Amino acid sequence: MKKGFSLIELLIVIVIIGVVYTLVITKLHTVNNQEAEQLTLQTLKSYVAKFLGEANGAQVLCFEDCERCELYVDGVKRADLPKLVSKDVRIYRYDQTFGMQEVIPELFFDKEGLEEELCFSFKFFKEGVTQQYYIEDDGKVYDYTDPFSDLKVYETLEDLQDAKEKTKQEVMQ
Repeated sequence: MKKGFSLIELLIVIVIIGVVYTLVITKLHTVNNQEAEQLTLQTLKSYVAKFLGEANGAQVLCFEDCERCELYVDGVKRADLPKLVSKDVRIYRYDQTFGMQEVIPELFFDKEGLEEELCFSFKFFKEGVTQQYYIEDDGKVYDYTDPFSDLKVYETLEDLQDAKEKTKQEVMQ
């Protein structure tokens, strides 16, 4: 009667475990790289939602000419982001009296209290609610004003204004 495993059997098991480990690690690395590469204004809301959890809020900041972007959760830096917007990005809010008004990014001070130049700043609050803004970048306009529906994307600012006017007329009827 044979007790235990032979040396060959143990080596085969070790090789199989090594191959499975390599495949799993490679797949995880690929998934992480794809997620970072696919971060756009269209996927930003779902990406930030992963970090919010029990946090009170998050903020995406892009510095200088929008070459460097970072994610802050409750005021603490949580991630470096790939380039998210162009240096020509514009942020708007809608005012009932004046219509579309461009928003200038607020000031940001680093750990040493020095002001850093921002080209883009966007806040997320609990449960996926964002600042009620429209973001114009690379020939598209992203409508972040409705926290309960998917992000709407328009070709121009005029298209967005027409859609809002149409919705307003439908509500008035």
